[in-house]
Amino acid sequence: MRVLLAGGGTAGHTSPLLATADALRRLDPSAEITCLGTPRGLESRVVPAAGYPLELIAPVPMPRRPNADLVKVPTRLRGAVKETLAVLDRVRPDVVVGYGGYVSVPAYLAARRRGLPLVVHEQNALPGLANRLGARIATRVAVSFPDTPLRHAEYVGLPIRRMISQLDRAASRAEARAFFGLDPDRPTLLVTGGSQGATRLNRAVSGAAGTLAGAGVQVLHVQGKHGGAEPVPTSVPYVVLDYVDRMDLAYAAADLVLCRAGANSTVEAAATGLPAILVPLPIGNGEQELNARPVVDAGGALMVDDAAVTVEWVAATVPGLATDPARLQRMGSAAAALVPRDADERLARIVLECALKARR
Repeated sequence: MRVLLAGGGTAGHTSPLLATADALRRLDPSAEITCLGTPRGLESRVVPAAGYPLELIAPVPMPRRPNADLVKVPTRLRGAVKETLAVLDRVRPDVVVGYGGYVSVPAYLAARRRGLPLVVHEQNALPGLANRLGARIATRVAVSFPDTPLRHAEYVGLPIRRMISQLDRAASRAEARAFFGLDPDRPTLLVTGGSQGATRLNRAVSGAAGTLAGAGVQVLHVQGKHGGAEPVPTSVPYVVLDYVDRMDLAYAAADLVLCRAGANSTVEAAATGLPAILVPLPIGNGEQELNARPVVDAGGALMVDDAAVTVEWVAATVPGLATDPARLQRMGSAAAALVPRDADERLARIVLECALKARR
């Protein structure tokens, strides 16, 4: 059985793709899995590192507003579909799976042209343009949040890799803190803006480094490629990294995470029982606030407007929460009870069902 998984750009698309690929291999070790991405995305590094072959096509950005790039979309799309058709003819998949983003629209259109079954997975509570299109022609549509407005949507949850979905944070804490050079006993704040980073969060938290240190709170700060985290030196550990491959250990090291409310960050924190301060991205179509809302309403996280996250806010709010183990325990328990941890296998079974039906 051959499967083509199309998605990339950021970890938001790449992480569930890899989680599905791993689940497919567990369920059907004979499955031949190929991934489809673009040269500019995160997938060009992480997919080969995970051991999966990667085919590349030109990206087709979809402008959110009318601009000069909009008139170039039809020509770019035709070229990308032609490239994708060549990949399909070479790989000969039994089913195509798409996760949204730049690479998915060409994959959806090419799958339709070749008469292949198509499975679409939407990560966010509010779907993007690519998956709204894909859902119209898909064989099956899977979503991460129960009320996602897509045609024929099936709620399966967000596929996350087993190193995270099966993580025992308490059992891994000592190893994780040693891995990052942190104190084994101090309350620990994890800060991450996702694979792209979040300059505002980086500056606000690092600017409060002195206050955090004064409360005894150490920080593991994954600043992303844009940087901006410049903490003053203190006697309390404040570790700044551009990127972390072992997010399971980052979650295990932490008592609290401050992060964007992308689907991956929100669901992974909840699945691991890690209390969160979620800061939705202020641009886009508002999907991050919708992603955060179920966890916040359940008591597993706080949600804060991007504009409110200043050095002063961090200094006034975070130390008290990070040093309140009883409150953190209540938040973590509420979050952990909320999300399915087997979404990777649920989606993989849908993919296998579609492939088997097509073969018959």
